[in-house]
Amino acid sequence: MPEYCTCGAELPPDALFCHKCGKPQREIVTPEPPAMEIPAPALAPAPPPAADEHRLTFHDRAAVRIALRVGVAATILGLVLPFVNWLAAGFFAVFWYQRKTSRLLNLNSGVHMGWITGVVMFPMGAMAFVIDAISGHWGTLWQEQLKNLPAQDPALQHQMAQFFQSSVGIGFLFLFSLGFLFLLIIGLSIAGGALGAKVAGRS
Repeated sequence: MPEYCTCGAELPPDALFCHKCGKPQREIVTPEPPAMEIPAPALAPAPPPAADEHRLTFHDRAAVRIALRVGVAATILGLVLPFVNWLAAGFFAVFWYQRKTSRLLNLNSGVHMGWITGVVMFPMGAMAFVIDAISGHWGTLWQEQLKNLPAQDPALQHQMAQFFQSSVGIGFLFLFSLGFLFLLIIGLSIAGGALGAKVAGRS
């Protein structure tokens, strides 16, 4: 049966528009474009383990235990290699701590590990110093140093020698020597800890 438009024109089969008036005869469904598949982002490789930002303190029992053991070994080593033993103590304390805790210490943490090691070692070094002072070797060494000081005024040099031979002068020299020993042990231990963290970070 032929179809007709509202204008009266006879339409051909499956006509979309009227050839006379142009009126659309059926709804035109536009096909939807196929959905584009978005590729999944490539997974980035896992970054290498970063150095630990944890600040080491005396509340860290592992750090204190390691510092104590390293300090005892370094004090014994000081009988053969003085000064080098304190630098080596900070260096190996960092390596031993990293091995025991599996933490990679950064430079700041290495400095703190060296500080802890130095503070723990100082009483041992001070005890060895006191034994040396009691034996008389320390006093003899200071007297030799005073004699070798360049002094234009012999009277001033004599007064200085008398002062440092008195109990007050000996006490001053003793405290000065302990303070210098503390700074030396702490400074070398910190330098060793920083060096150990730097070397361990490159490996």
